[in-house]
Amino acid sequence: MADVADAPRTSPLRHPAAAPLAVLAAGTAGSAYLYVTDPHEPGHVLPQCPFRLVTGLLCPACGGTRMVYDLMHGHFAEAWLDNRVLLLASPYALSLLGRWIVEGLRGRRWQPRLSRRAQAVVLLVAVAWTVLRNVV
Repeated sequence: MADVADAPRTSPLRHPAAAPLAVLAAGTAGSAYLYVTDPHEPGHVLPQCPFRLVTGLLCPACGGTRMVYDLMHGHFAEAWLDNRVLLLASPYALSLLGRWIVEGLRGRRWQPRLSRRAQAVVLLVAVAWTVLRNVV
């Protein structure tokens, strides 16, 4: 009869909930820092967009940090001006994170799957948004 001590040990880091909970913890810590650090003002420790740094153009996600700061402080009109497309996509992204966490806590691994058509739509929207915000 095998002893309980002889049973194979699995690391808690291999549990399906480990990764989504780590992402949630990192997002919470980043949000706490962002809440007290205004990205509209110079002097914060937040990184600059590498795409903008190299090209001088706005990427599809530029303004996302300012948008989140404005949302956390109840400045919805300013958040809309920071990045409209990212603001509209945020509820979907948060719902994906929520599902990932729930599935992980139930002991199941979960990955969202996008069809080729959906991937093409996401890419098309990102490219169109990048061009539009840099031309207008």
